[in-house]
Amino acid sequence: MYNKILITGGCGFIGSCLIRSLAKNHNIEILNIDNLTYAANINATQVTNKNNYKLIKADISKSKEIMDIFTNFQPDAVFHLAAETHVDRSIDGPSSFIETNILGTYNLLRESLSYWKNLNTINKKKFRFVHISTDEVYGSLGQHDSPFNEESNYKPNSPYSASKASADHLVRSWYKTYQLPLIITNTSNNYGPWQFPEKLIPLTINKCLKKEKIPVFGDGKQIRDWIRVEDHVSGLLKVLDKGKVGEKYNIGSNCEIENLEVIKSICNILNEKLPLENFSYNKLINFVKDRPGHDFRYSLDNNKIKDLGWKPKFSWEKGIEDTVKWYLDNKNYLNLNEKKYSGERLGKL
Repeated sequence: MYNKILITGGCGFIGSCLIRSLAKNHNIEILNIDNLTYAANINATQVTNKNNYKLIKADISKSKEIMDIFTNFQPDAVFHLAAETHVDRSIDGPSSFIETNILGTYNLLRESLSYWKNLNTINKKKFRFVHISTDEVYGSLGQHDSPFNEESNYKPNSPYSASKASADHLVRSWYKTYQLPLIITNTSNNYGPWQFPEKLIPLTINKCLKKEKIPVFGDGKQIRDWIRVEDHVSGLLKVLDKGKVGEKYNIGSNCEIENLEVIKSICNILNEKLPLENFSYNKLINFVKDRPGHDFRYSLDNNKIKDLGWKPKFSWEKGIEDTVKWYLDNKNYLNLNEKKYSGERLGKL
């Protein structure tokens, strides 16, 4: 149904996985616009058929660049993933999060609306804008609280989550005020191949391979709802195909695990797959001062998207084992990023 798809942030972790999935259909033209900041990786898209894929380096906070892209490409669907996403870096330096996540989203909405208004009736009805957001906009849950659903109030607790919440509100208002055909998705913690090593799972693997201490914030009892990135992407495609305009959908896999247990799982897999004599990777675990404003628990109710016919395929055990194996088979990926990321707690470059 959708033949020309514009993706922002397609060289990022989730965006590149989305492109890998879409590129299998040679009838779909894909335009990836990415500012190619530190976490971007142009190789992650793994596109072999260049006839249906193009990458343009562009900054979504620059209106003229975005206007020209819409005019020239004429998309019938947009996936908006371009964002600054690392919580620790937002604490250390929030300005880039405000610029990209809020101002960038505003510019994209403005140019999308201008483009959409000039479409003919058929294409106007067909057009979709899917905005990808996070569960962190909802705030933090207690141990026994019910999972967040699509009606949960927003209570962001970090500059990152506040910037994404602001973007969500802008997107919703562009539907309510201007009727731009928008859908919002909120996802839980993604993991899988090609993730930049500032995030917990690849960071832990990298620390283990280098035999360096693995930082654990506070007591490590914080709980996250984990989803394999391929499952998230299949949810995004289901929302594009079956989702209702003006609605929002939570995409999670009901996989709640404490951060410390995530790290222990990785260490145990490495103890088996890359054993060292008289050594356990678990010995590298190092408890450090907790992050400011650290949310205790995230959990998403995914019943609404399940009603569209979606469900996750990866179990945690299968997903994390495959992920560790990918990084072991692609150690050069981690080595290349050593030049771009210092491995420090606040994500300093």
